[in-house]
Amino acid sequence: MSDPEEQRASILDGWEQAAAGWGQRAQRVRDWGMPVSTWMIEQLSLQPGMRLLELAAGPGDTGFLAAELIAPGGALISSDATEGMLEVARGRARELGVRNVNIEFKQLEIEWIDLPTASVDAILCRWAYMLTVDPEAGMREARRVLAPGGRFALAVWGTDEENPWATIATDALIQGGYIEPIERSASPGIFSLADPDRLQEMLEEAGFVDVLVESIEVMRDYDAFEEFWDESLDLSPSLGAALGRLTDAQRDDVGGRARKLAEPYSDGEGAIHLPGVSLVASATA
Repeated sequence: MSDPEEQRASILDGWEQAAAGWGQRAQRVRDWGMPVSTWMIEQLSLQPGMRLLELAAGPGDTGFLAAELIAPGGALISSDATEGMLEVARGRARELGVRNVNIEFKQLEIEWIDLPTASVDAILCRWAYMLTVDPEAGMREARRVLAPGGRFALAVWGTDEENPWATIATDALIQGGYIEPIERSASPGIFSLADPDRLQEMLEEAGFVDVLVESIEVMRDYDAFEEFWDESLDLSPSLGAALGRLTDAQRDDVGGRARKLAEPYSDGEGAIHLPGVSLVASATA
């Protein structure tokens, strides 16, 4: 699919379909993603009364964690490109009892943020820019809506070698001949911004200064392979779409292949421990 508008429509449709699964897995994602969220929040130097924007918030948990630092008097814009994800975030805010800060749930695109110039003090975006058709445009937009001196923190995934949790399902589909081999670093895609030097360069080209790029290990622990597989199905729009085109027997075959690929990460008693690496970056407008 080469037409950018078709790509955008397909990506948004996939996330709309995956919203329910992200709602069901929100606490798990919050737990294993905590090291990344914590790093990002610490980089923003948040103060009471600030106006904070979270882009592609999904369940919204990173923004909700940060909200206590801008209270009292602060405002959080929890945004996503799909209404389904915004509904998930609204539910999470109620569930977590987020208080003492004004929260606005707003449908926004990363590539064209429908907010006035210099209207927010800080921006968070966890694991979304690499899935954006034009991440450079998204970074320029983030720079535009930030007030002078405002802080920006984002996270993307590292390389495929560093993140086997993200390659097991795809490799199982390829091994079975159900999809063609893919270019791991293709854009948009989960590994498209895995080069830390390129990520820093993109932020600087967008007009940011004081750019810092680091790596954080993210471990995913599961009591059994089935937990990992079910979570993958809930969180990955592309995996769900690929399996949806197969017969029951073919889906069973893919699951069996994935189980074998996960064996090197087993503790020998059924549990599996899948390592990962997330790139994190911060910068000043």
